[in-house]
Amino acid sequence: MNPLFSFFAKSNFENLSPEEFDKMLAEEKNAFLLDVRTKEEYKAYHIPGAKLIDISSIHFKDEIGKLDKNKNLLVYCASGARSRSACNILKQAGFEKVYNLSGGICGWKGAIER
Repeated sequence: MNPLFSFFAKSNFENLSPEEFDKMLAEEKNAFLLDVRTKEEYKAYHIPGAKLIDISSIHFKDEIGKLDKNKNLLVYCASGARSRSACNILKQAGFEKVYNLSGGICGWKGAIER
């Protein structure tokens, strides 16, 4: 699916505020934190413990196919647009528990790793 189309598609995942996202990350033992930004953005700063899979990579679908579908996927990007597209793609790929960080890392108030 074209990521732009995914952005406008009806969402079938949950958008979480930064506070809700942080709480789920801290409390959920079955969580997997996914950063869908570029390698350069990730290197500049990211949420500790995040795994990078760049949504713009031609290998994005192959890489997400290796993830555990039983995990709660907590997804973020810079502003929330790319992660929203990624969440739609993840749901189409059969992932059930997918959560998007509303506002992306720009709205994040938790820990940052540089």
